Amino acid sequence: MLPAVCGLAFLLAPLLGLLLRAPWASLPDRLLSAEVGQALRLSLVSASLATVICLLLGIPLAWLLARAELPGRGLVRALVTVPLVLPPVVGGVALLLVLGRRGLIGRYLYEWFGVSLPFTPAGVVIAEAFVAMPFLVISVEGALRAADPRYEEAAATLGASRWLTFRRVTLPSVMPGVVAGAVLCWARALGEFGATITFAGNFPGKTTTMPLAVYLALESDPDDAIVLSLVLLVVSVAVLVALRERWIRGAV
Repeated sequence: MLPAVCGLAFLLAPLLGLLLRAPWASLPDRLLSAEVGQALRLSLVSASLATVICLLLGIPLAWLLARAELPGRGLVRALVTVPLVLPPVVGGVALLLVLGRRGLIGRYLYEWFGVSLPFTPAGVVIAEAFVAMPFLVISVEGALRAADPRYEEAAATLGASRWLTFRRVTLPSVMPGVVAGAVLCWARALGEFGATITFAGNFPGKTTTMPLAVYLALESDPDDAIVLSLVLLVVSVAVLVALRERWIRGAV
């Protein structure tokens, strides 16, 4: 029991310290500032777009890992989960080397289409999607492995195509896992810092998300940093609490 209490205290003490040190008297004025509004709006929009990208790409990838007879599947799964353990700054450097103006792919995007992704709002979305997608893939893959494949086999015997079976049978059966993965993915994207600042930079009103704004404010005005941290904390907890039942069911 004592180690459990110590573990809980270890997790909650920093959050309690944040609440105790918050400048509650000046909180409304600080929340209404233009800088906070811009950073919060960019964070919410970019995290939501990153989650959409993760859903579009991560669900098929999870299905491939869970159901397809893929040679070297263990290696592929390990590569998919690399962003979980990779330092985010390293992820940002890797994105620059691939998608930068002189990158392996980015040079052709710039030369052929005039598209430059680094240090743009689109770069924020890509950086967040890169670090957040493994959360979705792992959750959906686990749900697919736990789902009963007999329903899909029955649909196939009735003449349903693979796409129809996936859309009408497979996807509804793993929806709790999809919701759980999407929530975790969104929360991870919302709090992303290292890959974002490396690949997208830190330009106020353009690429400065809430975590980057916290970093800037910590050097000049610690009270602003505390307020911004509180906003991130409240938004993240609100989403997790609102979807707690689906998240728990999907994570089990």
